Amino acid sequence: MHRRQLILSGLAATAGASGLSACATNPPADPNFPIRSDQDAPAYTADELIAAGSRELGIAAEAIGAAIERIFADQGDRPTAYIAGEEASAAAAVGARYGRGALHMKDLSASQEVFWQGISIGWDLGGNVSRVFTLVYGLYHPDMIYRRYPGVEGSAYLVGGVGVNYQQADGIVLAPIRTGVGLRLGANVGTMSYSRQRNILPF
Repeated sequence: MHRRQLILSGLAATAGASGLSACATNPPADPNFPIRSDQDAPAYTADELIAAGSRELGIAAEAIGAAIERIFADQGDRPTAYIAGEEASAAAAVGARYGRGALHMKDLSASQEVFWQGISIGWDLGGNVSRVFTLVYGLYHPDMIYRRYPGVEGSAYLVGGVGVNYQQADGIVLAPIRTGVGLRLGANVGTMSYSRQRNILPF
């Protein structure tokens, strides 16, 4: 009888371990994790971004349309996300920039708040407040946005009456489109850090 009980106990333990292994390798789906996979996300069309950008920046569709078409041509692909927000900046050769906005992805049930702050080296003086509409390439999960992005030197330009420059890190490319007095295109030489909360230090 004792031997039989030992055998039955061993079989039960083996079955239990198998069940735990299955649970570990196949976790239940999380309804709060809306992105379909870590390597894919639905992209936005130019028309969708022109409509959203015109609404968020408060400018004519023709003006932002020219900038978006230029970015599409530069990147050769469609963005998987965009950030709509506003920022304040000031510079005297070395400058600082702080912003706040909402990250939008098609697979997200709601937008996700994001902050950014950075330092820059520019050729302009003074400060300004701008509205910003940023196209995001290579982002497949919203939490991937939170990192530091060096500016791409020499990428800043004016098109359609708005300023555009590029930031890039780990395969993710950000293309902020700015409108406002004093576009401060010199700010493209520097770094920008995106975070979940406001940071006082711009680095």
